[in-house]
Amino acid sequence: MSAAAKGASAEAQAPAEGKADAGAWLAVAAGTLGALMATLDISIVNSSLPTIQGEIGASGTEGTWIATGYLVAEIVMIPLSGWLERVLGLRTFLLAVAALFTAFSVLCGLSTTLPMMIAGRVGQGITGGAMIPTAQTIIATRLPRSQQPIGTAMFGATAILGPVVGPLIGGWLTENLSWHYAFFLNVPVCAGLVALLLVGLKHEPPRLALLAEADWLGIFGLAAFLGGLTVVLEEGERVQWFSSSLIIWLTILSMAGFVVLMIGQLTAKRPVIQLRLLLDRQFGSVVVMGITVGMVIYGTSYVIPQFLATISNYNALQAGKIVALGGLPALMMMPLVPLMIKYIDIRLAVGFGLSVLAISAYTETDLSAQASGADFVVSQLIRGVGTIFAMVFLNQAAIQSVSRDHASDAAGLFNAARNLGGSLALAGIAVLQDQRLWLHSRRLEESLNANRGGVQDYLAGQAQALGGMPQALRALQGTLQAQALTMTYTDLFWILSVGIGCVIPLVLFLRPLNTKAPAAGAH
Repeated sequence: MSAAAKGASAEAQAPAEGKADAGAWLAVAAGTLGALMATLDISIVNSSLPTIQGEIGASGTEGTWIATGYLVAEIVMIPLSGWLERVLGLRTFLLAVAALFTAFSVLCGLSTTLPMMIAGRVGQGITGGAMIPTAQTIIATRLPRSQQPIGTAMFGATAILGPVVGPLIGGWLTENLSWHYAFFLNVPVCAGLVALLLVGLKHEPPRLALLAEADWLGIFGLAAFLGGLTVVLEEGERVQWFSSSLIIWLTILSMAGFVVLMIGQLTAKRPVIQLRLLLDRQFGSVVVMGITVGMVIYGTSYVIPQFLATISNYNALQAGKIVALGGLPALMMMPLVPLMIKYIDIRLAVGFGLSVLAISAYTETDLSAQASGADFVVSQLIRGVGTIFAMVFLNQAAIQSVSRDHASDAAGLFNAARNLGGSLALAGIAVLQDQRLWLHSRRLEESLNANRGGVQDYLAGQAQALGGMPQALRALQGTLQAQALTMTYTDLFWILSVGIGCVIPLVLFLRPLNTKAPAAGAH
C-alpha cells in the first residue's frame, strides 16, 4: 500500500472546515521538500554524467546505471511506503529515510568506483522513493479540504520541476565546484527537512506487530521481477543477450519474481500492490499513459544533455540550462491547477497534453551535427506545457478511477508506473543507441567509395590542411561518427513521438473527474 494513498484513504481525518495552523503548513513544507529532494536527485547527475563517468572509470553504457539504479530502487520502494509508514509511524519513518538518504548521498559524493556509486544511488532510490508518496499523506491528513488544492499545487510543482531542474543544478555545481557537490548538497537540505519534521509532525508509536502481516512474497517477488527485468534490458545489448549466462539467469530470476508476486496477489490478505486494479479499463489506460509520460520526462532529461555534450560540446551547466527550460511552463501554470481540474474535461486535457508531448519530440527529429542548445528551446517549452496537462490530470484520474478503499493502491501503482517508464526509457536508450549507432556508422561508411573522385579530392584537401593523410582519415572518421550519432539521437526522438501518439486514443476510456471531490496530490 502506497503512503500516498494512506492520505487518500485518510481524507476523513483531515479538518473538514477552517484553515490549517502553522504546524500543519510546516508539515506540508517538510513533505514537499522531501519530495523535491527525491525527484531532484533522479536527474541531478544527467548533465554531469560524462564527468562522473570519466572520474570513476565507467563507460557510457555502464554510466546509465547511475541513473537507472536510482529509478529501479525507487520503483520497488513506492508501493512499500504505506506499509512501512504504518509500522513505524509517519514522523519516525520520514526521519529515518531522511537520515539514510543523507548518508547515501555522502557515499555517492565520495565514490571513486562504479560499484560504490551504484550502491549509493540504489540507497538514495530506496529512501527517496519513500519520501515521494508520503508527502501526499501529509497533505491529505493535515490540511482541510478547502486548502488541499494548494498543497497539491505545491507538491505537483516538485514532481515536475525536480527532474528538469536537476540537470541545471548538477551542471552548475559540476562547472563551478565539483560533481561531488551535487550529492553533498543534500546534507544541509536534509538538516532543514529534519527540523521541519520534528516541529510539524507528532510522534506516533510504532506498530511492529504489522510485520507479521506483511505480503513478504509480494515484496520479494516485486524486487526480483523489476530488478531482474531492468538489468536484462540494460545489459542485454552489451553482452549479446542470451549468449550471456548472466542474462539467462537474470531472466529466470525476473520470471520467478513475477510468479512469486502473483502468488502473493492470490494468497495475501493485503497484497503489497493491488495488480487487479489494472483490469479496470480506465485505470489500466491511465497506467499505460503514465508509463509513457514517465518515459518522456526522464528519457528527454537524459538524452538532451548527452546530445549537447557529445555533439555540441556543451558543458554540464550549459546543457542543464536547456533541460531546465521544460520546467518554466510548469512553474507558471501550477497556481492554476485547481481551476484547471475544476473546469477542463479530463479527456481534452490529457489528449492535449499527450499531443503536445508528441509534437515536442517530433520537432527534434530534424537535428543536425551542427545543432546547438537553441534548437531545443521551443521543443522544451512546449514539452513543459504538455507535461503539466498530462501529469496533473492523469494523477487525478488514477485516484478517482477506483473506489476510496483502493485509492492508496492506485496512487502507488501510478507512481510506480511513471518511474517504471523512466527506467524503461533509460534502458531502451542504451539498447537503441548501441544498435542504431552501429547501423548508421556502417551505412555512412558504405556510402563512401574510396575510388570516387570526390572522396579522393576531399581527403587530399584535408591532408594538405591537417598535415598528412593519417590526420585526414582521422578527421573523416570523426565526422562520420558525429553524423551517425546525430542520426541515432533523431531516431530516439522519432520513436518517442510515435510511442506517445500510439497511446493518445486511450483518453477515450477516461471518465470525467468528480470536481466536487478534494484534489489528489500529483506525484
